[in-house]
Amino acid sequence: MKAFITGATGFVGSHLADKLLEKNYEVYCLKRSTSSTRWLEGKNVKFVDGDLFSNETLENVIKEMDFVFHVAGVVKSRTAEGFFRNNYEATRNLLEITHKVNPGIRKFVYVSTLAASGPAVNTDFIDENSPASPITNYGRSKLKGELEVMAFKDKIAVSIIAPPAVFGPRDTEILIYFQTFQKGLNSVIGFDEKYLSLVYVEDLVNGIILAAENPSANGEKYFLCFDKAYNWNEIGSVTSKLLGKKAVKIRLPHSVVYSVGFLSEIFSYFTGKPVTLNVEKCRDITQLRWVCSNQKAKAQLGFKPEYTLEESFKKTIDWYKEVNWIK
Repeated sequence: MKAFITGATGFVGSHLADKLLEKNYEVYCLKRSTSSTRWLEGKNVKFVDGDLFSNETLENVIKEMDFVFHVAGVVKSRTAEGFFRNNYEATRNLLEITHKVNPGIRKFVYVSTLAASGPAVNTDFIDENSPASPITNYGRSKLKGELEVMAFKDKIAVSIIAPPAVFGPRDTEILIYFQTFQKGLNSVIGFDEKYLSLVYVEDLVNGIILAAENPSANGEKYFLCFDKAYNWNEIGSVTSKLLGKKAVKIRLPHSVVYSVGFLSEIFSYFTGKPVTLNVEKCRDITQLRWVCSNQKAKAQLGFKPEYTLEESFKKTIDWYKEVNWIK
């Protein structure tokens, strides 16, 4: 089997490439000239030089593929246009090319995000039938990508995977949390209890492949996550046990978080570079429940998280220590 991955040089995409190689797929990875290939060095992958709008290159490779895994996306942009060009227009372009040169492809899998659906409001969790209410341009751009994928479901075989917060080896986001905790600080946003769904990267890529290989998953969307949601007290307790460190909990009022986001946006304006914590991101991280259900994926795909939160945190922390990202 031949598989083409966009975003293969990144965190999730590189783990997907590893898992496909384990399953003896021929793996083709889209690579921009500026992309680091450190997670793929020495592995039996074939690099395809170009980007999501290199149409001739994309046509030549996609016409030979059994699967397309569209993992690439933009999570930071100074403008709404940047999000929609890279998360929606690029997805539409890939779909059109796939339909043009390989309409019989076994599956086009779009990796979206819980942000495209929005947080759970006045409910414990959302599922695939919940109305989508994204609250950021990032989420809205990914939702528009989802709608475009579904518009092609009668033309080519498609599936959508929408993970919540993803963590694991190679991830730099949760790394910051562990590093801060190890220094004795456990920063928590707000004074109310917040819950979130999580997914370990190995479980995520296993679920992505399950959806790709299952013909009955055509035209379907799936949330992949642990069976339960966690609050920050539970996350902190597990972290403390694994790091052997007690941290002082500091609660940051929402007003402080928004002030930092506002100042970051001003900084971004002068530098011309996007920042991680802007006002939209503040709106995101101050929500009470980023919680989704994995029941559909369990019932239809046979998805099952392989590791507990503690086991997957340990695997992640052990890897960070191995590469000296934490001591």
